[in-house]
Amino acid sequence: MYSKILVPLDGSPIAENALPYARAFARGLQVPVDLLYVIDLADIERNVSIARGQFLDTLAEDEARRRREYLGEIAKSFAGGRVQCKVAKGDAANVIVESAAAEKDTLVCMATHGRSGLDRWLLGSVAEKVVRATSADLLLIRASEGVATDGEKKLDGVIVPLDGSSLAEQVLPSVTDLAKKLDLEMILFRAYTVPYGVYDVGASYAIDLERLSADIEAEVQQYLDEKRSVLRKASLEKISYASKEGLSADEIIKYGRKNPNKLIAMCSHGRSGVKRWVLGSVTETVVRHCGDPVLIVRASK
Repeated sequence: MYSKILVPLDGSPIAENALPYARAFARGLQVPVDLLYVIDLADIERNVSIARGQFLDTLAEDEARRRREYLGEIAKSFAGGRVQCKVAKGDAANVIVESAAAEKDTLVCMATHGRSGLDRWLLGSVAEKVVRATSADLLLIRASEGVATDGEKKLDGVIVPLDGSSLAEQVLPSVTDLAKKLDLEMILFRAYTVPYGVYDVGASYAIDLERLSADIEAEVQQYLDEKRSVLRKASLEKISYASKEGLSADEIIKYGRKNPNKLIAMCSHGRSGVKRWVLGSVTETVVRHCGDPVLIVRASK
């Protein structure tokens, strides 16, 4: 499971959308929290006058002092007191990735956008760079204006989309532990499609699509039932499953909207090279367009 939770903040209420989830996970998992603020010196240089530029070091130190005070106030809102406040200098995405890599099994919990000066943290800016560069698991929170960020956000379930592949199933061990410790119902979900365009032209005989659809649905239900049986043997009691015909990402998002207050947990794909990690089209679509918190678990292969 996780050894600690890393929460990057940029001083904005929107970035603080991640805090209620971080508090709930930290208490439920009984792990410490690192609050991280990154000071971008290049950003300071861009936004100060030439006359004040000669005092850049002083400005940076003053900013660091103020941000330590800010993180200190945030730390008081966590029960248990196992919170460290860290202010670093550098490129935000790089520092977050390096901080996550410093300790094994770190969970990065961050809002998918926030604001710092003239820059914005969007899934496409700092958050997207972190998603694509870190090898750590991520808990991504879709931020909204005017949302209360005090207290804890108690979830009552976790939706686990599966597609029948061993890669997608790699999410199950982590989510099983998470469901036990946070007392969450696990809902296995699978979307499926029926090949309506399949027919035998030579015989001019159309396939019985109704029967085909029923057969596919039965296979999906059998698969999910088998997975549920395996998880029950792992002492997971609150577990159910559901399936829906349609495109995977669309149906996952729809199911999440119909069943609010849930976490969606999915695997990402690994890749060596410049872009070491990519999400895969379904996971990326869900992250970008659903309003639910999404846990991204890194697949080993």
